[in-house]
Amino acid sequence: MEKKRVNLPAEAAYLIENAPGFKVFDTVEQLADAAVNGNGNNSFEVKYDVEGKGEVTEAIVHRVTNGISANYVETYMRRRDPDTMAIGDDKPTDQPLFKDRFGYPFENLRKETFDWMVKQDLAAFYFKIGNLEKCSYGLAIVPANAGFFAMGLAMLQRIVPVEAIPDCYEIKVAMYIAPPFRHTHFNGKQVVVHNRTDSVYEVFSYNLYPGPSAKKGIYGVILSIGEEEGWSTAHCSAVESISPYDNITRFMHEGASGGGKSEMLQQILRELNGEVLIGYNLTSKERRTLTIPQFCEIRPICDDMGMVHPSFQTGSKRIRIIDAENAWFIRTDSITEYGKDPILEKLTINTKRPFLFLNIDTNPGGTALIWNHIEDEPGKPCPNPRVVVPRKAFPNVVSEPASIDVRSFGVRTPPCTLENPSYGIFGLFHILPPALAWLWRLVSPRGHANPSIVDQGGMQSEGVGSYWPFATGEKFTHANLLLEQIVENTITQYVISPNQHIGNWKVGFMPQMLMREYLTRRGNSRFRHTQIQPARCNLLGYELNYLTIEGSKIPSRFLKVYKQPEVGFEGYDKGAAMLSEFFKKELQQYKVEGLSDLGREIIELCLNDGGVDDYEKLIKK
Repeated sequence: MEKKRVNLPAEAAYLIENAPGFKVFDTVEQLADAAVNGNGNNSFEVKYDVEGKGEVTEAIVHRVTNGISANYVETYMRRRDPDTMAIGDDKPTDQPLFKDRFGYPFENLRKETFDWMVKQDLAAFYFKIGNLEKCSYGLAIVPANAGFFAMGLAMLQRIVPVEAIPDCYEIKVAMYIAPPFRHTHFNGKQVVVHNRTDSVYEVFSYNLYPGPSAKKGIYGVILSIGEEEGWSTAHCSAVESISPYDNITRFMHEGASGGGKSEMLQQILRELNGEVLIGYNLTSKERRTLTIPQFCEIRPICDDMGMVHPSFQTGSKRIRIIDAENAWFIRTDSITEYGKDPILEKLTINTKRPFLFLNIDTNPGGTALIWNHIEDEPGKPCPNPRVVVPRKAFPNVVSEPASIDVRSFGVRTPPCTLENPSYGIFGLFHILPPALAWLWRLVSPRGHANPSIVDQGGMQSEGVGSYWPFATGEKFTHANLLLEQIVENTITQYVISPNQHIGNWKVGFMPQMLMREYLTRRGNSRFRHTQIQPARCNLLGYELNYLTIEGSKIPSRFLKVYKQPEVGFEGYDKGAAMLSEFFKKELQQYKVEGLSDLGREIIELCLNDGGVDDYEKLIKK
């Protein structure tokens, strides 16, 4: 580093010069070995001396034949806490300030953090931020015994060898890890502090679950860069879908955590008789299937973060994105036995390089199997098992900027009946006017029984773009950026689909998969006027009157929930009222100075119960 004259932040240089041990890593393989303390070890306990608690074990790490498996001792640490972020600086933000939340200036804790770290054996590595040609590089400094955490970040954002850092480069992003502080300062809770100084963007992670820091923390860095430069990074997955008739349609699927982003990259699973199960009725246990002779070919584009950088846009009236990550943090809770996802199973067992597994039950020296989830308690598997997979491991992955034909949005929906009405009134999918699609991205319901985070129950908002829990700036800025995207890309079609339930039917993620199959076969042809009509709930845009895939008709009860006898018009309307009330409550916060005039007009239309035709008039295709 001295030879290349890399300009380090002063605090990083201080740690390098004064820590009792310090090692710089250049590869994921080196970090995988460090995760189990090297020396041929197959098992390692990540533990710290915590004042007032003694020795505390955070995680048990195993070397397995296909990589590294880490399991947290504490059930709470096995998923992301949605209230993790705090802002340590005084720059403009709508996020909670550290000093307001904890009652003292962050600078005090910042000094304590460096005082603790300088007494530890430390590890460091450089990593790439985002996926632009002219990108930024970050520096991570972690306790040497937290190699599995470092490995996750190194995979997600691509570790960069020291030799590849440009000469005289000035490091603008630094991440510091101090796990014991969650016990000594935060009552055991996950906390990640973003500190945007004039010279360096600092991320302080006070826990070892990579979700809020190595994953979403760096997402926050990318969003901050985009906020300054006038572009955004969507919280989405994307696929290129090729029909049996060679139609090519590219989907960008957005939504809050648990909204079906990773599932959009999966193929539909057949029943033993070759049919496709749409869902089953929770009351009668009736099962409804259809026949699809051949599925579309799926080529992945991105799994969770899609950069919408100005340099990609061509004026084609379609949004263009590229993956912001180097690896994907894939949840495998839906894979409960061998054969549920043959592609991912094969990738994660027969690995050419080490993968990182979290919340998977393993034995030292054995093989991590993604359907073998660790139990939170006897008989209750963890709902958030994960594996970090390099994107290059996926066959036919798309690495160039991709033009998007369909932007879909996923919502986790609870069951809905007349006796227990809820917002689970979505049909298989709905077509949205662009202005209404923007509103859904402002509200971004987190939805029912979220497996990815510590669930707070009920319907909650994940905020603007569904990425607000990770953004550090002001909401109206991101709202304006999202609206500009929609106004400038009028050829892109907008749809919304539920997952988990359609009324009283359990459907899992099948709605978005069938939507993908159907719209790929249609290509860019318009819907016949007899096929769609304004939905009974204005917020759901247009509902389908009929839908046929490869000669198999989808029953109308899956298209119009009020046709289900367990729901009816009364149950549906009660659910629609809940949805409307939720929107009106959440949209109030965006009526601030700085929001565009068009944005304000769209919000006022919603608050006044505007119809689908009214939304159509506000953004012309």
